[in-house]
Amino acid sequence: MEQTKYSWLSVFLLVFFAQALKLDKMALDMEQSKPATHFIIDQQEQIRQSLPFNDTRDFVNAKRGFKGRLNPNIVKNGNNEVVWNNDIYKFLDEDAPDTANPSLWRQSQLLHLDGLYLVTQGIYQVRGLDLSHTTFIEGDEGVIIIDPLTSEETGAAALALYQEHRGTERDIKAIIYTHPHVDHFGGVKGFVTDEDIEKKDIKVLAPYGFLEHAVSENVFAGTAMSRRSAYMYGAALGQGPRGQIGAGLGQTVPTGTVTLITPNDHISYTGEKRTIDGVEMVFQMAPDTEAPAEMLIYFPKLKALCAAEDATHTFHNILTLRGAEVRDPHSWAKHLTETIDMFGGEAEVVFASHHWPTWGVEEVVEFLTSQRDLYAYVHDQTLRLLNKGYNGPEIAEMLTLPPSLDKTWSSRGYYGSVNHNVKAIYQRYMGWFDGNPANLWEHTPVERAKRYVQLAGGMEQIIRIGREAFDAGDLRWAAEVLNHAVFSDAHNSDVRALLADVYEQLGYGSENGPWRNFFISGTAELRHGNFGTPTQTASADMVAQLTPKMLFDALAVQINGPEAWDKKLNIDIIVADAEVTYHLWLSNGALIYSTAPQSTRAEVTLNGTAKQLTALAVSGPDPEALEKAGIKIDGDKTLLDIFSSLLDPGDPNFNIVTP
Repeated sequence: MEQTKYSWLSVFLLVFFAQALKLDKMALDMEQSKPATHFIIDQQEQIRQSLPFNDTRDFVNAKRGFKGRLNPNIVKNGNNEVVWNNDIYKFLDEDAPDTANPSLWRQSQLLHLDGLYLVTQGIYQVRGLDLSHTTFIEGDEGVIIIDPLTSEETGAAALALYQEHRGTERDIKAIIYTHPHVDHFGGVKGFVTDEDIEKKDIKVLAPYGFLEHAVSENVFAGTAMSRRSAYMYGAALGQGPRGQIGAGLGQTVPTGTVTLITPNDHISYTGEKRTIDGVEMVFQMAPDTEAPAEMLIYFPKLKALCAAEDATHTFHNILTLRGAEVRDPHSWAKHLTETIDMFGGEAEVVFASHHWPTWGVEEVVEFLTSQRDLYAYVHDQTLRLLNKGYNGPEIAEMLTLPPSLDKTWSSRGYYGSVNHNVKAIYQRYMGWFDGNPANLWEHTPVERAKRYVQLAGGMEQIIRIGREAFDAGDLRWAAEVLNHAVFSDAHNSDVRALLADVYEQLGYGSENGPWRNFFISGTAELRHGNFGTPTQTASADMVAQLTPKMLFDALAVQINGPEAWDKKLNIDIIVADAEVTYHLWLSNGALIYSTAPQSTRAEVTLNGTAKQLTALAVSGPDPEALEKAGIKIDGDKTLLDIFSSLLDPGDPNFNIVTP
């Protein structure tokens, strides 16, 4: 298949939640789906018997304080395209089918509940209008918004729902971003505009380091993360008992416009306070937990704690399956201990930007304690076994939670599983290599696959082995064997079909939402072909926040090294509003930059503001486009053509389940 080159804008911030997924147009035909095998049916029944499904407290809490809903809960953009549809999940009103893990089904039923909810006097939440929730804190005259969702369209719908039930007379006094993940800031312009911020003196608060992390997380590996996000959230799957039923953290992601307004006030230390519109807030910094910059908020008068995303009703990801830097569960647990020390015994309700609140002084401490213990236990036990010489996959099979945690619904692995989190912790400390020399210099997947097929006695034999494993219910072995067969001959329709059936059954059995979506997305691509990264465009607001250094780093990772080995390039870039000059040059195929004077004279100079220079992210070093953006170019423009020819952007359609 011919590989299409994309501008950096088209691959930058295909937001890590795949922000513009065309679910309605891209949903793949699920008619070829198969029923659950008796092995999966038996597994589902064992789960029904082993977990406390008669405990309905979560349903009581998730419905508590309901004030009204958007009916129908469907949000469209300015082109009349659906960007959010929670009503499509009405099938969750039924009992769990054999084709879905009953524990994940239960979680999805809870997440399907939507509307405006009263948390406690003066605090309201809109849930079920996005992957995340937005919270309204009512002050003396106006309202403070915490985490304004992912997209402008769903943000505006949430505000309209709040105003429908609480009136329109309350002006927005402040916006608070708890951390730099897009589902916690991307909808901000559905609430306020840049002009509102300036004219009405609206505070936009965020933890120190927010902007850098918000913009930079996907710069270097954004294309790959976005492609894998399509798997993680089941972007191309139809919703239904045999398809996408939820993501464990929320149902799915909206497909609207991602926006960003730069914070004008930063929180930098634990115990820092703000009083806005009569609302007193005490902040707790929690860096290197669920996000590299994150903060919790306590409201003393309301005796309410916002836990951001550090305490939710799931075991969260230590390493998200889309790809990212490994998070630090040790730091996570330490910060939750600090949370309990600071606010435990006083807070009467804890709420987060996902899931539902927990009420009661003792219940709050119990909830925070179980969350803290979960991260601490899995971290510490992984390190204990690691130091006995076990590798990541071995520890993942050995480690089980204490019964008290295992039976706690909020500790279940709906978004981050024990299995893949253990492997992530191993990776954090030990890296990819397990110490066995046999694994130090393996063949590539295709070359390894050819040899495994030969070892098995040919393609017919390896398919037979895979089918026998499938028929015996050994799905993990069937997946491994048949994956080798597919990577040896991706055009063999029989092996593709069989591996698709294997992945489908593994999806049916998964308690973890992203696992289910990964398996069934693999099924879909084996049956229907590569669905790529079903996205529209990147966010202009996000690109506009790129610093020059972020921009140069992003260009550097696109340089085709071998093509640049013998090329010379010397460019000066003057950032006019910062009064600084960056020198860019090629050194052994690497793009280097510095602000220090260089001995080699630049052959071409670009002069523009930091915002104007982000045109390099949109169009690359194209002289006409740069001049149109207001950038002055002096010197040899042909150098920019050479620069452009060396850029090799990522491919958002790379294969995953086939070579």
